[in-house]
Amino acid sequence: MTDTPPSALPTVSVVVATRDRPLLLAKAIESIMGQSYEGDIECVVVYDQVPPDTSMERSDPHRSVVVVGNDRSPGLAGARNSGALRSRGELLAFCDDDDEWLPGKLSAQVSLLESRRADVAVSGIYVLFDGRSTARVADESSLTVLQLARRRVMEAHPSTVLVRREAFFDRIGLVDEEIPGSYGEDYDWMLRAAAAGPIAAVEEPLVRVLWGSQSFFQRDWRMVVDGLEYLAGKHEILRADPRASAKITGRQAFAFAALGDRRQALRLAWRTFRSNWRQPRSYLVLMMTAGLLRPDFMLRTAHSRGRGI
Repeated sequence: MTDTPPSALPTVSVVVATRDRPLLLAKAIESIMGQSYEGDIECVVVYDQVPPDTSMERSDPHRSVVVVGNDRSPGLAGARNSGALRSRGELLAFCDDDDEWLPGKLSAQVSLLESRRADVAVSGIYVLFDGRSTARVADESSLTVLQLARRRVMEAHPSTVLVRREAFFDRIGLVDEEIPGSYGEDYDWMLRAAAAGPIAAVEEPLVRVLWGSQSFFQRDWRMVVDGLEYLAGKHEILRADPRASAKITGRQAFAFAALGDRRQALRLAWRTFRSNWRQPRSYLVLMMTAGLLRPDFMLRTAHSRGRGI
């Protein structure tokens, strides 16, 4: 990268979807504008379901900020697509409005894309939760379709994604706006990206991911159930592979237990156990339905370790 003239480096467009989080958004934008990358960076801020605040626009051609509204489906998926369609860069990146990039993120990823001739690159993350920082790093062997199906690989967070523009629009496709509540839209996209070609990974944490802040949606367990059902119907591997199927049904069982639907939770916990008896969610659900564990306690415990349910 250091031998390449800045004028020859690809322009990177960074899509930041946001709603009602101005202080966190300002930090996210600052981290994007402060990248050590010598090429041009365009930050496209997309306001979802609220009026855009154009006061933060910046016209500097090397570090510009463009503010637009979400003119597609309400929610995270539509907002990300609105920003991607409005962008101009040869490379596309995404950053959640409550996350921050470390200064060397883009330089490392652009260099990796060029050396590997890959379409997609991710990096590791620091998970920030309740005053604690946990490093999570994915290696490239975990970013195949099969491994992603068996384990969601939260380390490959959407705020780490860098993708070539033509790959995003032509070979992988836009973010799926049909997923209920946009739940798992990043997971669906990552499965499609892995199916389209190898995903490169910078095996060090380059993004700070804040967990526990107000999300685009409140915890809606019914939406979790519906979103997982949609994903399983769309991706055959999530139904055909026993470990992948157990992961999906186990998460649905957890959601039903959180909803207080004991019958459905136990039914899916049993299905999970039959698919893969090593899947821990089946046992957690049994403890929840027996009143021994609370879902909020389980979520907090998992998040404190930089993991999800």
